[in-house]
Amino acid sequence: MKFLDQAKVYVRSGDGGAGCVSFRREKFIEFGGPDGGDGGRGGSVIVECVQGLNTLIDYRFKQHFKAKTGVHGMGKNRTGANGADVVMKVPVGTQILDEDEETLLFDFTEIGQRYVLAKGGNGGFGNAYFTTSTNQAPRRANPGQEGEERWIWLRLKLIADAGLVGLPNAGKSTFLAAVSAAKPKIADYPFTTLHPNLGVVGVDGREFVMADIPGLIEGAHEGVGLGDRFLGHVERCRVLLHLVDGTSEHAGEAYKVVRAELEAYGGGLTDKPEIVALSKADALSPELRKQQLQRLKRAAKKTPVVLSAQSGEAIDATLRQLLGVIDEAKGVEAAEAMPQIAVEAWRP
Repeated sequence: MKFLDQAKVYVRSGDGGAGCVSFRREKFIEFGGPDGGDGGRGGSVIVECVQGLNTLIDYRFKQHFKAKTGVHGMGKNRTGANGADVVMKVPVGTQILDEDEETLLFDFTEIGQRYVLAKGGNGGFGNAYFTTSTNQAPRRANPGQEGEERWIWLRLKLIADAGLVGLPNAGKSTFLAAVSAAKPKIADYPFTTLHPNLGVVGVDGREFVMADIPGLIEGAHEGVGLGDRFLGHVERCRVLLHLVDGTSEHAGEAYKVVRAELEAYGGGLTDKPEIVALSKADALSPELRKQQLQRLKRAAKKTPVVLSAQSGEAIDATLRQLLGVIDEAKGVEAAEAMPQIAVEAWRP
């Protein structure tokens, strides 16, 4: 199944059914009177967040969604049936944006959330509705209300606890494959990873979700390479694990390139907690390892972790460090979500 993280779709709700103009025509009933029924309500377009989806591939080959029109009213006070709704199912982390791609309409963060994207038109009143003491035989009925139509963008931002960032071939996919059951494509050429990957990581009997995105290069915010379009998938992460290739020419410069792209992208990525790691330690000589570690430490202004996904060096320690930052971030989020109750001190 291909990964698709954004799609433009057209939605239209159904028109309401028209009201009916009808009069009773029955034997032995002298004054039949009006009995036209109301029209049915048009169907709505509803977006629902469901479990079991992690891509918007369903909207790759179908971009038009139209709800059914309400049935017209009929005689004998029969109200028309409501039009069928259209339910669009999306994965957790999907955002709905207006056609201008700037106005956020809704953000799905939990399973079961629903949002009415286009409300169906109301049905028109039949002539029985307009009966009054002075107008015993009205000959008018309302047409159904027209439905709504619009173009919208669906944009998926994966929800993960930790995100992997770095230059191409920094060892991100290898690290994810070593610590989880995910099986991303791994090769010795740049841009092997073409779409984000998710993996469930376990350590000390606990689990968290890690996201791996395609590597960044200098000028990614201007569209160079694969660009920065995939950085949206780590916007929701609570911590970033920045992997720097220890076999690169200069670990410090490699770190600065990625940090510059994160800053140019925005989205609060540079404000997130970051753990810096020097990867591919198994391929480094003791002298080169010490030199690259010092370069990275000066550039990041913090002590980096030295790890190797191949030999397993410092893998568990890094995961425990990530888990500690995630727990701390969750505690802060829970404290901010609690209502602030002002307690007035009692005075005798």
